[in-house]
Amino acid sequence: MDWFPLLNSLRIAGISTVIVFFAGIFAAFHIAKAPRLVKGVLDVFLTMPLVLPPTVVGYLLLRVLGPKRPVGAWALRTLGVKLTMTWWSAIFATVVVVFPLMYRTARGAFESFDETLAYSGQSLGLSNAYIFWRIRMPCCRQGILAGAVLAFARALGEYGATSMIAGYTPGRTATISTTVYQLWRTNDDALAFQWVMVNMAISFAVLLAVNMLEKKSAAPKEKEGR
Repeated sequence: MDWFPLLNSLRIAGISTVIVFFAGIFAAFHIAKAPRLVKGVLDVFLTMPLVLPPTVVGYLLLRVLGPKRPVGAWALRTLGVKLTMTWWSAIFATVVVVFPLMYRTARGAFESFDETLAYSGQSLGLSNAYIFWRIRMPCCRQGILAGAVLAFARALGEYGATSMIAGYTPGRTATISTTVYQLWRTNDDALAFQWVMVNMAISFAVLLAVNMLEKKSAAPKEKEGR
């Protein structure tokens, strides 16, 4: 059994999760403090990939990153780099698709934060950076970590946009999702089922981790209620 699809899926999901982790926290923190109208408009724009079909996301990315499209043509002409049909092309797709999960979860965590803690820190002369990393983030870490885990799981199983922008080339761009489809298409049900079981095992572990994080987050609230 060739394990390249698993390794490729893990590195794509891992890199994508790191990117959306920081980008999602940055966007959520600043948008949570924005005026209501601005927050509503930005929220719709940033959450759009969550409700769009993945194939539509892939099509839009091809319209931008394709070798004959603005960004893709510039990268090919200036840098000699083709932005589609490589293993890392899938990162573009997964980042766009999973970003809303990280952003929405982080924003919910920040909005539930007790701002009096931040005001208290400011009254003590603490810097905004210190308050953010040493007070706000520890209080919101459970929700943020849950968002990161969900983003990783979604990136690991992404198919529609990934198949359009990265394609399927064994040993080069193949992921678990595209491999399952190709094996099914060629009537290799036995091997396809093995990959399905691998994906299900990883998904089970990820969801178990999310549930554990949610229980840890709920425990302090129950103690406060008592």
